[in-house]
Amino acid sequence: MREGKASALVPIGVFLALFIGCGIIFGDFYVVPAVVGFLIALIVAFFQNRKRSFAEKMNTVATGMGDQNVMIMCLVFILAGAFSGTAQAAGGVDSVVNFALSIMPPGVAVAGLFVIASFISLSMGTSVGTIAALVPIAVGISQKTGLLGALCVGAVVSGAMFGDNLSMISDTTIAATRTQGCNMKDKFRENFKIVLPAAIATFVIFIVLTINTPTEITGNYEYDFWKILPYLVVLVSALCGLNVIIVLVLGLALSLAVGLFSGMILPQQMFSVIAGGPDGAGGLMGMYDITVISILVAGIIGLVKANGGIDFLLASIHRVVKTKKGAQLGIAALSSAVDISTANNTVAIVIAGPIAKDISDEFGVTPRRTAALLDIFTSVWQGILPYGAQLLYASAGAAAAGLALTPVDVIPFLFYPILMGVSALIWILFGIGERKKKKEP
Repeated sequence: MREGKASALVPIGVFLALFIGCGIIFGDFYVVPAVVGFLIALIVAFFQNRKRSFAEKMNTVATGMGDQNVMIMCLVFILAGAFSGTAQAAGGVDSVVNFALSIMPPGVAVAGLFVIASFISLSMGTSVGTIAALVPIAVGISQKTGLLGALCVGAVVSGAMFGDNLSMISDTTIAATRTQGCNMKDKFRENFKIVLPAAIATFVIFIVLTINTPTEITGNYEYDFWKILPYLVVLVSALCGLNVIIVLVLGLALSLAVGLFSGMILPQQMFSVIAGGPDGAGGLMGMYDITVISILVAGIIGLVKANGGIDFLLASIHRVVKTKKGAQLGIAALSSAVDISTANNTVAIVIAGPIAKDISDEFGVTPRRTAALLDIFTSVWQGILPYGAQLLYASAGAAAAGLALTPVDVIPFLFYPILMGVSALIWILFGIGERKKKKEP
């Protein structure tokens, strides 16, 4: 195996140093837009390896950016954003939330919040959107029942991470499956088996913690089943194995039809809701950053690979990792480290995905397993980082609803992200779910 060159990894180091350094200096890890950081990293990569001409480097970058998987991933990002924005404009989010609240059994408000957040996030494909929708309700439950506010908000964040990790239209699922070249339904099945024990344990913990507290959600929660239907069609169609692009186009068309017939979307608004608002919120414009980032990262990885950076990483891993189990732990550590550094699980998967693909190919880890591990471990850290978007949105939403709450206050009650990581490690260490090769006669 080629030893490669550590210096080829400098562009990635520059991005991390810029992102983390400015985050520490200014006290805001989002002060440097990721797309700007990656553009600077790409420029740095062009200055490396003077033996290659500028034209050769451009060809490498263009080839990496134009890779089939990268382009399909970007197309799916755009379609997922268009579907999500249209379904939301058609009133889907409100109907999903109200439907879930209306069927919640009395006396299990906190555990119910976890289940509702899981369902909504699984349908919408966004943890941040779920948190924004449910945190005010969680604060209301806390104020009415006397339950600790951080506990109620923790249940919402936990459920949001469950759904975001598994959703067919989540950008993390899209990135994980495209970088590993596996079907979404295969990744879902592998992922679901790993995290199900953690979800059950979390539900039980919330029940036990609130068992002696009378809790009941009262109110008239009106919903329209037809506005929920597009989410169900997308989820079921994807699980049945229908091509994700066809699934999203079908969901988009259905959402538009529901919105037009219900009057939530006017005919002259059809195209604007698909595109998203002028501020880039919702719609396909909401996927602008991650689409451009995916293209830039593909170009950077192309140069890093051509300069020997990937070979260096693989050679370094080979010195430590000798087995398939070790390879999976390496993928878990890699994805965790990148997410802690970037505070964005989708960006972390886009960066770590190509490297994880080489590791899994080398040690015989199945693509669906690798995709699941990438998504799981980035979601684990994204769900508990006090400077991550999820907890920042949760604390801001709680403050808007009249409850002073810091991200650190919520962390002790984030049972699901922590148990999800524990469950995944158990599956790796004990080889659960690994197919054993049949002995040849």
